[in-house]
Amino acid sequence: MGVGVGGEQESKTTQRMADDQQFCLRWNEFQSNMVSSFKHLREEKSFTDVTLACDGQTCKAHKMVLSACSPYFKALLEENPSKHPIIILKDVPFSHLQAILEYMYAGEVNVAQADLPNFLKTAERLKVKGLAEVNQNERQDR
Repeated sequence: MGVGVGGEQESKTTQRMADDQQFCLRWNEFQSNMVSSFKHLREEKSFTDVTLACDGQTCKAHKMVLSACSPYFKALLEENPSKHPIIILKDVPFSHLQAILEYMYAGEVNVAQADLPNFLKTAERLKVKGLAEVNQNERQDR
């Protein structure tokens, strides 16, 4: 009978070890799927929750994308919680806003060489990650 008890204990331990085993499930196309999904959501204007305005024109976007790509937008949206805010951007040409949104949603954008310096200044003012130098403390804090 003592052997049977030990066998049962060993069986429970083996079962517990099997239950604790972890498997890594990886979606190989995760990044490309997310990029194409975000682009599609933007094109369809699905689930947009923020309106950006400049030069008398507007476009819709997603707070999550803006926040992930810019500490400026993240801080602005956190400090001013609203269901669907309208953000008016002064001194931002609409063409720059459209290009910045394309960059945020697709990870790349084409900008004419002649417009590049002014475009990068706009991106710097809006603290767009990858286009602007963001100081290290801001990266860590936000």
